[in-house]
Amino acid sequence: MISTDSPVLPRQLYRAAAVRQLDRLAIDTHGIPGIELMRRAGRGAYALLRTTWPRARRLVIFCGAGNNGGDGYIVAARAAQRGDQVTLYMLSEVGRIKGDALAAYKFALEAGVEPRPWDGADLADAEVIVDGLLGTGLSGDVRDDYRQAIAAINDAAAPVLALDIPSGLCSDTGRILGAAVVADQTISFIGLKQGLFTGSGRDCVGELHFDDLSVPPEVPASQAADSLRLDAEDLQHFLPPRSRVAHKGRYGHVLVIGGDYGMGGAAALAARAAGRCGAGLVSLATRPEHVAGVMAQAPEVMSHGVNSGQELEPLLQRPSVIVIGPGLGRRPWAEQMLQKAWAAKLPLVVDADALNIISDGQVVARARRDDWVITPHPGEAARLLQQSVEALQADRFVAVTALQQRFGGAAVLKGSGSLISDGMDVPSLCPYGNPGMASGGMGDVLSGVIGGLLAQGLDIGASARMGVLLHARAADMAAVSGGERGLLASDLLPWIRRLANSG
Repeated sequence: MISTDSPVLPRQLYRAAAVRQLDRLAIDTHGIPGIELMRRAGRGAYALLRTTWPRARRLVIFCGAGNNGGDGYIVAARAAQRGDQVTLYMLSEVGRIKGDALAAYKFALEAGVEPRPWDGADLADAEVIVDGLLGTGLSGDVRDDYRQAIAAINDAAAPVLALDIPSGLCSDTGRILGAAVVADQTISFIGLKQGLFTGSGRDCVGELHFDDLSVPPEVPASQAADSLRLDAEDLQHFLPPRSRVAHKGRYGHVLVIGGDYGMGGAAALAARAAGRCGAGLVSLATRPEHVAGVMAQAPEVMSHGVNSGQELEPLLQRPSVIVIGPGLGRRPWAEQMLQKAWAAKLPLVVDADALNIISDGQVVARARRDDWVITPHPGEAARLLQQSVEALQADRFVAVTALQQRFGGAAVLKGSGSLISDGMDVPSLCPYGNPGMASGGMGDVLSGVIGGLLAQGLDIGASARMGVLLHARAADMAAVSGGERGLLASDLLPWIRRLANSG
């Protein structure tokens, strides 16, 4: 997993073009030679290797023709100088190696390393494999010869250290470009690549480390980030302390609308989550058949049975926030609920089937407003943007920005490395969460959390960001407590309460 709690991981995340600009600034403006940056990268990577696998002495290093390969040549040289047994495989002819990478190649030769072409050799003797095949400059699918090397690396028993980024992973999007190295450790240099944190990045990176190569702080400060990483520390004091004379009216009233036949649990989960993160009052409008069950499970929730939009109308007079979508279904009942909620002129959190109804374009003619948060998963987001899931997932950062620009308010694109955009800054990325969240009801809990934060006075963007972060951190804490497999949405509720009281 990515070591997201490391204090050395910066918040700023970049696309490949921006990282190349950081390199250029360090070289041209601050006079640090490119080969010196490469040597610093190689030294940092080798130091991590020695710290992580102190007994490993048989190293296999794969190098390509570019600067990523140059980093690998430096690692090979340092390893040879310290008495390690180094096998270095080249995936390019020497004539294709240029500039600083060529200088690094010569440095490895001087250290006694004997590079050899990759020939599909057995990697059974390797104790650590170093991936220096492909860096951030990869723009298309991995070529066959590199793909075969990547397959061999992934099939080997030895642990893998990836230099800068696992080869074959798109640094801009987290998409696998045909094939990608699955690393145990990744050390990223000078600027963190946003693709490390979302899409398939989290499957490929392993534990993530960062080395700024000791460039002056003016270098990263001069380059605008493409996205920003949320951090666990953001949950410290994100809600102000409560007055000793506080009353429930100060902390908002969330109305959850949902729970068609057979789906009452989804709406109940959202209502309970809104209460657990601090909403003063929580109401639920659902099918009458579900009311008794919800009252037995969550007596704090004011549950109301409604059969039509007309019956819902009186319940819209008191709340300060509406959460609609959990278990809503697609029947005419659901459409009536959405029509009334949309017309109520209250801040909205919209999820699940409410988003699918909006995608149809029949109930809400012009689905754009500034006072709502939409929380689609990739399938729902693709329908909203009228594109395929594959096209949407090809660049999740572009997708979340498009969602916000099209629909206003704040957009949350759920998934591994959830993204949030409120149109005020670059997208935010949540690096937390775990595979145990792949179970029913997790999105319902998230909707309730965001609604509860809105009710307590956070603005649209902050509610979306802090809601996603709070939800993901609660899931991680629940997984640490009992494991990922079998993690249920309701398991998050006590941890949500604890995190909502952080600090």
